[in-house]
Amino acid sequence: MALTCHQVGVPCIVFESVAKLAPLGVGINLQPNAVRELFDLGLGADVLDTVGIQAREWALVGRNGNDVYAETRGLLAGYHWPQYSVHRGRLQMLLHDTVVDRLGADSVRLGHKVVGYRNRDDGVTVDVETTDGRQHTIDGSVLIGADGLHSAVRAQMYPDQGPTQWGGAIMWRGTSPGVPIRSGASFVGLGSLDHRVVLYPISQPDPVTGLATINWIAEITVDPSTTDRPNGDWTRRVELDDFIHHFEDWDYEWLNVPEMLRASSEIFEYPMIDRDPVPRWVDGRVGLLGDAAHVMYPVGSNGASQAIVDCRVLGAAMVDHGVGIEALLAYEADLRDDISALVLRNRGAGPFGILGMVDERCGGVFDDINDVIPQAELDEFMARYKAAAGFAIETLNASPPTIAPGARVTS
Repeated sequence: MALTCHQVGVPCIVFESVAKLAPLGVGINLQPNAVRELFDLGLGADVLDTVGIQAREWALVGRNGNDVYAETRGLLAGYHWPQYSVHRGRLQMLLHDTVVDRLGADSVRLGHKVVGYRNRDDGVTVDVETTDGRQHTIDGSVLIGADGLHSAVRAQMYPDQGPTQWGGAIMWRGTSPGVPIRSGASFVGLGSLDHRVVLYPISQPDPVTGLATINWIAEITVDPSTTDRPNGDWTRRVELDDFIHHFEDWDYEWLNVPEMLRASSEIFEYPMIDRDPVPRWVDGRVGLLGDAAHVMYPVGSNGASQAIVDCRVLGAAMVDHGVGIEALLAYEADLRDDISALVLRNRGAGPFGILGMVDERCGGVFDDINDVIPQAELDEFMARYKAAAGFAIETLNASPPTIAPGARVTS
């Protein structure tokens, strides 16, 4: 968002709650609709290739090891922009360093947490708390709450929003050195809807060892009424012995899952949670963006991608309407209904819903998937999802830039 503001001539300050940034996290995917926006910000392939790799394939494989569905991705699929599999923390540091380089060292204020706001007729007053306990206020034209799942800005807008929603899915995440499978840059979902492993490389193979960094997610779904809710902190580390028994016999000629899990130096546990869509993302001169507006299940690689798109749509609205309430309302009107529907669609398993179809029709046991689900039905399922998520290939390729080259805010 800061890079977009800078591009269109809007001065801004980023308040970041942590006192020191570090490249934390594991892998994420950036869909072509988001990569297009990064390219338009001057972060092209020469830059993004330093934090990840261009994805070539998206595939689902049944628990018996037989293919369910596979398709090319990114440039190979005919998009004008790649799809990237990247390390979340390295991408975040790249964005931070670029902001500091372009906007100046004081543009990002670490150890500053936004805890509240007050709308005024001509702007907004923001309450900020530092890590050492000091409190102060700052005035601005607008406040963009991009403060994530546990957003303080959203909590003020919706003090009765209630807890996050959890449907019983528990994820364990990590990275391990390994030889990339299939295309060498494939996103692979293996197993069933309620018991699966997802893996994809987020680095090029080492030229000497041939090993890349493989991001993996191991997931099961339990009855939430009979199981204690896991901790909602995505940085919570756990031990392999806490969950490996669920995958101990997942050994294929092309992939040894227990071996991959054991090779990880650290593992994080996270419940698959979201929040119910809200009727408004805007309160006066305050708007929500990214997970603060629409946190969603990570089943379609949409979370980070949509946050990037949000920024660009809001930037375009500022170009058209100036920095104020009209721009915030235009941004909300452009995105809210469609993305709220996507949140609910992802709650229904998103593209992994194909594995649910396999479970229902054959119990996960098959030799040829076409005997279970015709290829045309699989293609139609994925086409509907891509359209809902904003990266239908023909539509995206034909659409003009979100922000026209050289566009600037004039009021």
